[in-house]
Amino acid sequence: MNQKLWPAVAGSALCLAGMAQAGGIERTTQSSSILFAQGNRIELSYAHVSPSVTGTAVTPIGNVAKDYGLPGFAIKIDATEKLSFALIYDTPFGADVLYDPLNPVLGGTLAQAETQALTALARYKLTDRVSVFGGIRQQRAEGEITLNGAAYGALTGYNVQLDSDWATGYVLGAAYEIPDIALRIALTYNSAITHNFSTTENIAPGVTSSTEVKTPQSVNLDFQTGIAPDTLLMASVRWAEHSAFQIQPATFGALTGGGLVSLDDTTTYTLGVARRFTPAFAASISFGYEKEGDPLVSPLAPSTGRKSISVGASYKFNERVELSAGVSKVWLGDAQPATAGTARGSFDNNSVTAFGMKIAYTF
Repeated sequence: MNQKLWPAVAGSALCLAGMAQAGGIERTTQSSSILFAQGNRIELSYAHVSPSVTGTAVTPIGNVAKDYGLPGFAIKIDATEKLSFALIYDTPFGADVLYDPLNPVLGGTLAQAETQALTALARYKLTDRVSVFGGIRQQRAEGEITLNGAAYGALTGYNVQLDSDWATGYVLGAAYEIPDIALRIALTYNSAITHNFSTTENIAPGVTSSTEVKTPQSVNLDFQTGIAPDTLLMASVRWAEHSAFQIQPATFGALTGGGLVSLDDTTTYTLGVARRFTPAFAASISFGYEKEGDPLVSPLAPSTGRKSISVGASYKFNERVELSAGVSKVWLGDAQPATAGTARGSFDNNSVTAFGMKIAYTF
């Protein structure tokens, strides 16, 4: 089996199907897989994610999570036989939560956050089997949070706006490959990125402060190998330090001694198989698992743990143009939104459906 057969299935269809739901506040896995594509390559992708997150807090709570899109772009260029470069655009983190204003406990509670990242990478082949890679990630982020309802007591109606901020992080990685059997093991480290947001809180009118927020550092371990003619086994483990993601504006922190969000670290496991049925058509299926954490969660992220199934397919129109698509179903773990360490409601039997497409051009 030659590794040249597999850039679409391993790097596109399967990743597309699962890209929409990582753990915590993540929306992508910050993949560097395009570095391993054969030849010069451009990729355009888009995923649409539809969460269904409902529960009860005295009265039923309708869906608190809005649909969102995940645009993506990547280009990879071989400078020499040993050195290649890539530029990747994605939206790695985000939140879009709003509780029905009519709910007496949490009604009107809101969290909106948006990030955009541009990552410049380089890969150098030390030998035919060993390579190292790394680069710089430039990230833009902004957000807004409102706390509302009886669950927040005297803080009901609190609002904070975090103005847009740019900050820089980095990526480091190494890979080992045996091309003849399509084997690759890649380890990637994505650094935390520290933002300093210009901050406006409505309980301190006219006062602007600065709030330091770190988006999580993470480690990806990706593995693939041929197990039969035209059949590929794939697995990955991703750890992300969500516990380091803290939002503590100055006035809110002075009043409460704490922050607005509390998340657990996550470790997400994925196992999949890809099969090439014809020279042009291939398909894949994968399963994902993330262990449930403390059932008492922030109302701004009302789930813990997840299980998923993803299917993907790719079709090569010719030697240059290739289309991939994937769909994921994610079952979210049950959780209890809590304030001051006390459960205020219950969220269970929730899920997410995601669909993505990618078109690639090799030149």
